[in-house]
Amino acid sequence: MVTAKAWALKKHFEGFPKTSDFDLKTIELPKLKDGGKEKVLLESVFLSVDPYMRPYSQRDMKEGDIMLGTQVARIIESKNPAFVVGAFVVANGGWRTHFISNGKDLRCLPSSWPESLPKSLALGTVGMPGLTAYFGLLEVCKMKPGETLLVNAAAGAVGSVVGQLAKIGGCKVVGCAGSDEKVAYLKKIGFDEAFNYKTVTSLEEALHKASPNGYDCFFDNVGGEFASVAIHQMRKYGRIAVCGAISLYNDSVPQKGLYVQFPMILKELQMEGFIVHRWSNRWEEGQKALLKWVLQGKIKYHEQITEGFENMPAAFIGMLKGENLGKAIVKV
Repeated sequence: MVTAKAWALKKHFEGFPKTSDFDLKTIELPKLKDGGKEKVLLESVFLSVDPYMRPYSQRDMKEGDIMLGTQVARIIESKNPAFVVGAFVVANGGWRTHFISNGKDLRCLPSSWPESLPKSLALGTVGMPGLTAYFGLLEVCKMKPGETLLVNAAAGAVGSVVGQLAKIGGCKVVGCAGSDEKVAYLKKIGFDEAFNYKTVTSLEEALHKASPNGYDCFFDNVGGEFASVAIHQMRKYGRIAVCGAISLYNDSVPQKGLYVQFPMILKELQMEGFIVHRWSNRWEEGQKALLKWVLQGKIKYHEQITEGFENMPAAFIGMLKGENLGKAIVKV
């Protein structure tokens, strides 16, 4: 019998999450039995903390539920012939050290995954965040060579891939982030222009200086005031991919923003919200492309790794506060 540890939502978040909103539980897992539902026993190796967990917990979870989330896990026992002991998979097991699955929610790492590449990248650059960048740019922004792209939260798990994919696609890329260290990182990985939105005297002036002729594409991870200012910098027929709104997730009182209809009409803009799972039938295509570019050195990555399952809440809260550079990961 295996004893698992799991983090539960003790209390729905009010404003920024607090460590007291979580409860660490111990769960005894039953032994796998022959026959039945072809069960698999897994052990988490790397766990992901992502911005979506904040609004999704409010929408989809009850107090007392195990926190939702994904992990790279190792199969330690299997009654399912499709999954062999020792194999690594990406799973939706929530914040748990061990769990049992019937295999339906497991996705094996690509067979071409080299030993030299961290398996944690399957939660970041070659995982859901990277695929969010890939499909958001190709299918929503519909970027074209020679265009100018703006991305905010550009040093995060999604934004850093967005900028590099746009460069591969022949675009000029402008990114913004919340620290000078992050701005330096953006320039290091090939962004044409980058600035610290927290230190500029005027966001409007900073955006105009970075691209005086405006922007064809805007990949928005932040929402709020930033988006209200940036929409006026769009070129005619510009496309806006609304991926996230992290500036709004922790507000106790909803923000009152500007109305977007006027600039959208005058500039004939397209704005579309999206969730990456729309393209789940093309997951393999996107992952194969991202893996190839990583191995070629065309996409660089950075991981903010927190050691210890007991530090899951702290890593999650730190990520929401923008303390991570690149993808925030917890190593068990």
